[in-house]
Amino acid sequence: MTTLICGSLAFDNIMVFADRFKNHILPEQIHILNVAFLVPDMRREYGGCAGNIAYNLKLLGGEPLIMATVGDDAAPYLERLDRLDLARTHVRQIAGSFTAQAFITTDLDDNQITAFHPGAMSFSHLNKVDQATGARLGIIAPDGREGMQQHARDFAAAGVPFIFDPGQGLPMFNGNELLDFMNLADTACFNDYEAKLLCDRTGRSLDELAASVRALIVTRGGEGSDIYADGVRYCIPCVVADAIVDPTGCGDAYRAGLLYGISQNWDWEKTGRLASLMGAIKIAQRGGQNHQPSREEIAARYQRAFGSAPW
Repeated sequence: MTTLICGSLAFDNIMVFADRFKNHILPEQIHILNVAFLVPDMRREYGGCAGNIAYNLKLLGGEPLIMATVGDDAAPYLERLDRLDLARTHVRQIAGSFTAQAFITTDLDDNQITAFHPGAMSFSHLNKVDQATGARLGIIAPDGREGMQQHARDFAAAGVPFIFDPGQGLPMFNGNELLDFMNLADTACFNDYEAKLLCDRTGRSLDELAASVRALIVTRGGEGSDIYADGVRYCIPCVVADAIVDPTGCGDAYRAGLLYGISQNWDWEKTGRLASLMGAIKIAQRGGQNHQPSREEIAARYQRAFGSAPW
């Protein structure tokens, strides 16, 4: 089943400051802050929610189709998509812009200072869902504000079920706008902080919000996740990871598991377990797209964790 993944493609520039920010930021001088951090350790990762979700869904044997916007500097990412056999038919290049990118500086206490430049992502509304003929399932991941709203309407008009996954883009929307997304979506997915913010902005409880979609998923990091569906709350356990290296992209790996399970018409418990496993596999590697398990290895990990084979 072709799954249309609407969201960002981005470069993540990750720098490590071999000291502590608190040693260089004077609280009494915060009003005239002017600091520079020497960062000899730097790496660039391929990221963006659409890229990460598609990468993981491909590992599972799914059929991801990315819909995103990139800038003049996107050649390395586009070449990577070709190498991974990820179609870029609906990856639009916006002349005169940069590809979205994050600049993340981390200190020895794991504090982070992040600057994010949306760049071409702000033009995501130029892509239209109906251009992706053949898509039978979709997801709206963090993207340009107008694009996320347009794509939700497009999916609904086309009768294509989709997951609403606003992620860090959730604060862009007010309560009524979030309710509109929930009314259009088939499924919605949030982490625990985002779920609390959703309830605060809409004035509704999780149970009330869950009633407006086929399923509402709340991820809770190391505490697992909850799936509210069919009037039941399914408690999905967290899979023990081989190592805790980097949480970047774990949520996207989880969502790829959801999409695969939905595309296979699995029940929610099995779907959630695969999603949990994908997050555990990813967290053991740096970056959002550097883990490379085969489909057979994923199946073996699932069987060890849950006692039965997924396929």
